Amino acid sequence: MSSFGNPHSLFDVEGRVALITGATGAFGQVAARTLADAGCHLVLAAGNAESLKEIADACSELSASVTVVNSRPDDEEKCQAMVDAAVAAHGRLDILVVASGMNKVAKIDEMPLEDFTSVMDANVTHSWILAKVATKQMKKQGDGGKIVLVSSARGLLGHPNGYTAYCASKAAVDGITKALGCELGETGITVNAIAPTVFRSPLTAWMFEDTDHAKTVRTGFLSRVPKGRLGEPEDLAGPLLFLASRASDFYTGHILYADGGYTAG
Repeated sequence: MSSFGNPHSLFDVEGRVALITGATGAFGQVAARTLADAGCHLVLAAGNAESLKEIADACSELSASVTVVNSRPDDEEKCQAMVDAAVAAHGRLDILVVASGMNKVAKIDEMPLEDFTSVMDANVTHSWILAKVATKQMKKQGDGGKIVLVSSARGLLGHPNGYTAYCASKAAVDGITKALGCELGETGITVNAIAPTVFRSPLTAWMFEDTDHAKTVRTGFLSRVPKGRLGEPEDLAGPLLFLASRASDFYTGHILYADGGYTAG
């Protein structure tokens, strides 16, 4: 067995340059704070300028160097501008975290085609474009890189309440992750995805409340979760740091379920 020194060094990302899209969302903020605290230089991208300033200021207070791009990854030109911002500020790009995305819920016979298309664009097409432009830059640098996409337990499992667009989009993200993991294997660029189940965020805060409705929904959901609780933001921080660091160098094309065992049963 070869010696690899201090195992803590495998998780060291200090000085690495990370681009996070959807930086104002629930997972985007976790990613930003985690990598800021770990010593990364950050490029934070999001469409909401006020919320973007708030998370940028929070990361600056953690002594991180922060560049902001007030834009959503709606097309290739905008995605390229995000990568260019990282290169302009720090000369390179080491880590891409695609935390941008969306959901629209409706039964299939009630969902307009444009709603289905908008979910697929936000979750699949934009992830693909960001991976494309990041791959070009990382290949140019020649020393590898880390691409982390955001999937969901719903990429593996269906849902009875109007999730055809979301489930399809996250299954497609899983496919991109696996295909790119194979395609880029010999380049040193790893491509992996974090797939959470329900975790605390502004959209799910009601599930944590002490109301009869929340208790009923929570009890039914937790009957499928071996860990017996809903997820917290910090449950995503560890997996992200792992996938963004040298500790995951032998992991690619992998979907890491942060779900308390939900998909295991």
